[in-house]
Amino acid sequence: MENTLTTLSLRDWLADCVASFPELEGERFLERAKELELKNTNRSSLYKQLIMEALNCLSMEEPQWTFVAARLYIKQLYEEVQENKGFGEKQPYSNLYGLIEHLVDLKIYHRDLLSSYSAHEIKEAEKWIVPERDELFTYIGLKTLADRYLAKGFNHELYELPQERWMVIALFLMKNEDQKHRMELVKEAYWALSNQYMTVATPTLANAGKSYGQLSSCFIDTVDDSLRGIFDSNTDAATVSKGGGGLGVYLGKIRSRGSDIRGFKGNSSGVIPWMKQLNNTAVSVDQLGQRQGAIAVYLDVWHKDIFEFLDAKLNNGDERMRTHDLFTGVCIPDVFMEKVERREDWYLFDPHEVRRYKGYSLEDFYDEEKGNGSFRTRYEECISDERLSKQCVPAIEIMKRIMKSQLETGTPFMFYRDTVNRLNPNPHKGMVYASNLCTEIMQNMSATTVKSEETEDGEIIIRKTPGDYVVCNLSSLSLARVVGDQVLKRVIDIQVRMLDNVIDHNSIDVPQAVLTNKKYRAIGVGTFGWHHLLAKEGVKWESEEAVAYADKLYEEINYHVINASSDLAKEKGKYAAFEGSDWDSGDYFTKRDYDSEKWKHLIEKVKDQGIRNGYLIAVAPNSSTSIIANSTPSVDPIFKKFYSEEKKNYKIPVTAPDLNAETAWFYKSAFHIDQRWSILQNAARQRHVDQSISFNLYVTHDIKAKDLLDLHLLSFEKGLKTTYYTRSTSIELEGCESCES
Repeated sequence: MENTLTTLSLRDWLADCVASFPELEGERFLERAKELELKNTNRSSLYKQLIMEALNCLSMEEPQWTFVAARLYIKQLYEEVQENKGFGEKQPYSNLYGLIEHLVDLKIYHRDLLSSYSAHEIKEAEKWIVPERDELFTYIGLKTLADRYLAKGFNHELYELPQERWMVIALFLMKNEDQKHRMELVKEAYWALSNQYMTVATPTLANAGKSYGQLSSCFIDTVDDSLRGIFDSNTDAATVSKGGGGLGVYLGKIRSRGSDIRGFKGNSSGVIPWMKQLNNTAVSVDQLGQRQGAIAVYLDVWHKDIFEFLDAKLNNGDERMRTHDLFTGVCIPDVFMEKVERREDWYLFDPHEVRRYKGYSLEDFYDEEKGNGSFRTRYEECISDERLSKQCVPAIEIMKRIMKSQLETGTPFMFYRDTVNRLNPNPHKGMVYASNLCTEIMQNMSATTVKSEETEDGEIIIRKTPGDYVVCNLSSLSLARVVGDQVLKRVIDIQVRMLDNVIDHNSIDVPQAVLTNKKYRAIGVGTFGWHHLLAKEGVKWESEEAVAYADKLYEEINYHVINASSDLAKEKGKYAAFEGSDWDSGDYFTKRDYDSEKWKHLIEKVKDQGIRNGYLIAVAPNSSTSIIANSTPSVDPIFKKFYSEEKKNYKIPVTAPDLNAETAWFYKSAFHIDQRWSILQNAARQRHVDQSISFNLYVTHDIKAKDLLDLHLLSFEKGLKTTYYTRSTSIELEGCESCES
């Protein structure tokens, strides 16, 4: 690519570019390009017009025009970056060391890039850059990468090209590896990224190697039921949001409206005012100046404030009780879904009152077995205790309010807490109360509390007892690429190492999050491109074959991820909380019925070597990064085969990936797919995912209440841990950009 870019005229280069796609009818485009070239003296303007001409030619019959537009755009970027650098090179990818040195001086790149590597090593890394891999990008993918992630100066001048971003990420994440094999690991990480076999999470993609920002996607906090706890949590939320992270907040420990405060009855205002505070934080503290903060709040379905909580995002009613900028999730025990199905009554309680009279917190229990366990026992005790004020409502009425809000706003998300905790690999260290912004993270949680506050030597010293403040470190496999090129294990091996290094290289300004990150060393290997893979393999979405394929593929992914993490444990040590975990006891494998010879060997390996990461797999939405990698998002079906991607300042036509006469038959639209098949697929893969999956339901706006209820009951019955958005044809929803890895 480099030679033709520098030796051919633009007109000849364009002719060669179009000729490389023999299925295109390019004569009219080339004639039009000739006219535009003669009329334009401004190079930048010419490129923009040529790109638009190429995109105007794009159709379902000729989807390859997106690659013509992308090559025009990369040519424009090459020229722009060379001019901004001012180094005088003739080739786009040259003098990587000079680039790093320059951007370190400008305080854009992190100094560790120069202090960790010698000039010789960086020059060696430059030799591994493959410019031709820029040709893998579609136009929308390249545009997204350039606009959001490539390094820019403080006046927004572009300094970095795509392959340099991949290489800088690789260098930064491998900087502390053993120098004996460090450069080979850099080469391998670059190979995985530049071939688009995997993507890293948005914060890692944007910030790795830079002097600012942090690398983790999402965080989850548990709010203590105290004034200090609530406001400290809000401060932490602002800090996380400033650094580019999304946040899940569990509110279930906060006393309900009308509860007593220090014995004075009727004084508590409940959870809604504190949600308003978080709503203001989400709006006012943006994420690196790119977008406003993103916060999801979760509440138990037995909490007395549940009805006000479910109405908080609706467009009608008392605005003083509305939090339009927050996302909501409901924590649901098994017994609630059973009572919905049987049309029985449900009781609401004040968590503060339960703690006061019962000496325990109802939210601290879950059913250890399906149909039997601690939560339902404690729940029945609370119903029988006359000291507790309680509200009795038909369970189906709460479910109706949930579904009404879902059809109007897409939320609340559903969090099936008993299923989650039964399959938690680390039950010896706590429990999972709620999830994150995108419902794929399931890790132990607990509230941080102030232990003491005193003056010492003229200073105020605050001591806290840190809780488990969840951190998720994400990266995703591009399924169609890794399966098609048969590189699944190879990619996972380097991917797990990269994610583990994110934990050590990250800079988080919330101390309890740092401690939790080191305690569990949690990672989230995800996937995207499921529909892309099915289309390429010729598998219908609505089929037993697709369900069986999901089961087989995700078991293989799980096997390789566990194996890679165990190998890392042998090399670097087990995570701190390994002893007593389900990994240690082998219960993790028993609960999932892994009993083949292959699995038995791995079980012994984990027992002997341990495992490096306490949580391993989480499937995020990845809508942005799947666009960069030219695939379909997460485990979702496509919306349309041909559509326009609309952002604030542009509208770009896009087709389904690898769209042709053969694959078109297998790209059925999400809203035309029987959602029961999607649930069955997700149930099959959920068995192999130790955390959870950002799983959307797609329904028409006129769906009957009974049909939507049946989908929720089927999701619960089949063992799904969460469902994400209920996406209706009547609403447009934005996905979580922090977790789109």
